Amino acid sequence: MKILIVEDETGISNFLKQGLEEESYSVDVADNGKTGLELALSGIYDLLLLDWMLPGMSGIEICHEFRKTFNETPIIFLTAKDTVDETIFGLQSGANDYIKKPFHFDELLERIKVQLRAKSVEHSTFTIGNITLNIKTHRVFKADEEIMLTQKEFSLLEYLLKNKGVVCTRTSIIQNVWDIHFDYNTSVIDVYINALRKKLKLNPQEDFIQTIRGIGYIAEEL
Repeated sequence: MKILIVEDETGISNFLKQGLEEESYSVDVADNGKTGLELALSGIYDLLLLDWMLPGMSGIEICHEFRKTFNETPIIFLTAKDTVDETIFGLQSGANDYIKKPFHFDELLERIKVQLRAKSVEHSTFTIGNITLNIKTHRVFKADEEIMLTQKEFSLLEYLLKNKGVVCTRTSIIQNVWDIHFDYNTSVIDVYINALRKKLKLNPQEDFIQTIRGIGYIAEEL
């Protein structure tokens, strides 16, 4: 699971990053609102931790902009604001939860687990056209025909479908599917995309995996 922390207090962000990485989460950090929004809109995160007050753009503004594209990614606010009106305002802005500073790490960790567990239960099956992918059973069907994929092919299709309608850059694919975070020849992606299209028997009329030349790929309904 990949988490984005947008927090301008270095001590807090470093503490959270270390703690979450020890719990086996992958963590990125931004120390201002504008950078935080740019990272969030990449679509690669399973959960956002947003400070309310940030330089450049507030957590509320990030939440508003992020929700225009991503409705299902959990957002937890980290803030010193604690009035009822402020809490309601934060939740109405699109946040899923709210924790007041200072907080105990164990409490935040449990709140994160609750949000990710709910997301996992809710979204175990992904579809596009007549193609269905089930994460729990690790099976893929096209209509009533089961499609046998390798582990990496399944992971690639899963990533594309989780981000359906969003352009997945070659960099984000190589980082999230292959877990490679350094300069690497991304032509391997093309090989696997071609294999997926062949196994899924996609033709020009139902090629749900579109190439965005020079950028990456997008899974979208035709």
